[in-house]
Amino acid sequence: MGWIDFRRDLVKYEEVIHAMTDTMRERGPDTKGVWISCNAALGHRGLSTAGPVNGTQPLRLETGRGTVVVAHTGEIYNSRDLARDIESSGEALRTGSTAELLGHAFLLWGSEFVTRVNGAFSFAIWDVRAQRLVLGRDRLGVKPLYYYEHSDGVLFASEPKGIMANPLFEARLDITSLPIVLQPRLALPGETPLAGLAEVPPATLVTCAEAGLSRRRYWRLTSRPHHDSFEETARHVRELLEDTVGRQLTTGVPLGAMLSGGIDSTSVAALAMRALREEAPDRALETYCVQFESDPAHWVATELRPDIDAPYAAAAAEFIGSRHTTLTATTQDLLDVIPATRRARDLPGWGQFDASMYLLFQRMRSGCTVALTGEAADEVFGGYPYFFKQDLIRGGHFPWLGNGPKLSDYLSPEITSLVDPEEDERARYSQLISEVPRLPGEDAENARMREMFFLGLSGPLAVILDRKERMSMSVGLDVRVPFCDHRLVEYVWNVPWSMKSRGGVKGLLKAAMADILPASTVNRKKSAYPHVQNPEYDRTLIREASWIVNDKASSLAWMFDTERMNGLIQRIAADELDSELPGGSNPAALLIQLVEMRNWVDTYKVSVR
Repeated sequence: MGWIDFRRDLVKYEEVIHAMTDTMRERGPDTKGVWISCNAALGHRGLSTAGPVNGTQPLRLETGRGTVVVAHTGEIYNSRDLARDIESSGEALRTGSTAELLGHAFLLWGSEFVTRVNGAFSFAIWDVRAQRLVLGRDRLGVKPLYYYEHSDGVLFASEPKGIMANPLFEARLDITSLPIVLQPRLALPGETPLAGLAEVPPATLVTCAEAGLSRRRYWRLTSRPHHDSFEETARHVRELLEDTVGRQLTTGVPLGAMLSGGIDSTSVAALAMRALREEAPDRALETYCVQFESDPAHWVATELRPDIDAPYAAAAAEFIGSRHTTLTATTQDLLDVIPATRRARDLPGWGQFDASMYLLFQRMRSGCTVALTGEAADEVFGGYPYFFKQDLIRGGHFPWLGNGPKLSDYLSPEITSLVDPEEDERARYSQLISEVPRLPGEDAENARMREMFFLGLSGPLAVILDRKERMSMSVGLDVRVPFCDHRLVEYVWNVPWSMKSRGGVKGLLKAAMADILPASTVNRKKSAYPHVQNPEYDRTLIREASWIVNDKASSLAWMFDTERMNGLIQRIAADELDSELPGGSNPAALLIQLVEMRNWVDTYKVSVR
């Protein structure tokens, strides 16, 4: 986190700067550092994922080329290559820490150095020579970074709470952003619902100097013809995955992996096991999955969740040779940790979907510090049901929204006089479609599928990466995402849909990985991250939603059409909704965003008027 101010002497605000830094203690339980000068202050809390070489940040680096101060979070996976290039230029590295590499790279190549970096990261570099701040974020947006431009500079932090700890920032809801609060998958890169608060978009540099603030993308997908055969394509996908999993395993701390028994997580875990055993035959990977105590009584198969993970995960673990743990969570367990998940986000959350992942990561943290996950494979390879439904493909709207009611349909006239949710949704869709990298001469079917993938790599991917990152880092666990390696994403982006889907859902990925996976995994239907199906949890949501809409003490009641909203809640309580909902969830889960928004507004004292 940090504070740039071209009018105040920040040396006088040391207490505030320490307070901002300390909000990050769950993310960084191992180290703390603060650097303060007249116009710039940087703070850092660190999680040790590579032994002592991490060092304490911020790092002040002085060379013949100039002086910079560096703070970062996340990891660089090509650090050896970067170090070699730096040393070949005549610079001497003292520790080889990531902060030192970033600082030297910046001094050598300017902000363009980021194009040489492979990793999941965010960073802040204060250039003492030019009195200029550079903020940057990795290509897919795995690691978060927020900023707030004030009249005399900028505040920034990995999480909003770091900025909220500074009295210059006032937490105020931007009413026109209500559509993305009620459906976060609609958010465009960089958007937040708090007035003035922005997130550095993926693959973007934000520069702040006394003259003002500027923003620039340094990477984007490029469309080009794909000439490899199916066999060559599958082989190259395998090579890329082997390389990126190997890079992300480079660490000096205990390792683990999420394992659901599906193609995505099992592929990553299997490759990790092979890499570990090449180093030492007796090395093993700790793998983990989650199930719910209420599953035997209440679980019902759905299109997106046709079966329960635990048996498949156990079979996959036995096949690949990992040491496996299954966490069984009760509904009360979920309700107990939801307050902690809210603190982890600082923005409206996802209720039980956050809570089960938080519990899983909390259990994983007892056995490892770094873990791998198979998330993002569905967005990269096309694993969701909507990729195979022609009515949704041809619909001219966000294919993952479903056909059911939306909370934004029930806003009050006072709100809809300020924002038209339907028009807002159309504008967001149109903007993203206009940004799709086109391939000249591409036929209509593949051009449309390219649009479908681009839509999925925008809002929905950001949602799952954000949940993964917040829940894991809030318990001091670094969870890495091999399917977000930009080289893999670039390559698969240009593979025609007929190849990606050859042999069924994620057929290309199965062809690339089948020889090291159990048959139960290869033949399993797509099953999304699990959610609890329990009337007790549903009743809790319905009860809270009803209070929010009807009680005069509710901070949000005025935002909704009370009569119509009560009608929706009653239909949900009577199980009368027969619709396809986002994420394949049950009707009661539609109320999660309403309940979480109210808790967010009240907990963080967010001004809504």
